[in-house]
Amino acid sequence: MNIGDVAQRCGLPAKTIRYYEDIGLIEPLRGANGYRRFRESDLHKLAFLGRARSLGFSIEDCRTLLTLYRDRARASADVKQVAQDHLACIDRKIGDLTQMRQTLSHLVEACAGDERPDCPILADLANLTQGQPCHGQSN
Repeated sequence: MNIGDVAQRCGLPAKTIRYYEDIGLIEPLRGANGYRRFRESDLHKLAFLGRARSLGFSIEDCRTLLTLYRDRARASADVKQVAQDHLACIDRKIGDLTQMRQTLSHLVEACAGDERPDCPILADLANLTQGQPCHGQSN
């Protein structure tokens, strides 16, 4: 199968498939002309990766999960640990998003939304002592 066929069958863009090859997650065969030739096993790996990524697993988690998948002597505890770590990360993100939502909801409720220039939303955003810069951004 060529990359177009595989992309259509597994639902991933060709660019993503090329990226996965570049970082060593898949290794399709190469024909004499240099074109990629995908096997059913490559298609299966790509579907596996697509599903894992849709669940939010990082590339490194995907690499670990693929290694564990190929290892028939693996302990399911190892797989579970990867999933538990990811679940904990999701829970932290949900907590952060819930907190952001509560704060923003309070600010929206506090804002009259009329012609006056006073705006508690802008006042809160300008109050740099209240929060910290996001994602390592500086002021």
